[in-house]
Amino acid sequence: MSVSKVQVGQVWRKAGSEESFLVTRLYSEALATFAVLRPAGKENAAILRVKVIRKGASQAIPGFSMAQDSDEF
Repeated sequence: MSVSKVQVGQVWRKAGSEESFLVTRLYSEALATFAVLRPAGKENAAILRVKVIRKGASQAIPGFSMAQDSDEF
C-alpha cells in the first residue's frame, strides 16, 4: 500500500498479522528515509527501524499497509 507521504502518527498494519504499528519518528540517512515503528498500545515494546521506499510521488513501508485503509475497521 502506498501513500503520498509517510508521516509521524500514522498507524500501519503488519502484513499477515493483526498487529498495528505507530510511526514514531522519521529520519534521513544518506539518500534513504527510515521510519521508526513501535507496536500500538505498547510503549515499552521493542521498536522497528524500516526503510521507506519511494514509488514515483508516493511512499510505502515494505511489509506493512495503512491500518486506516483496512476493510476491518
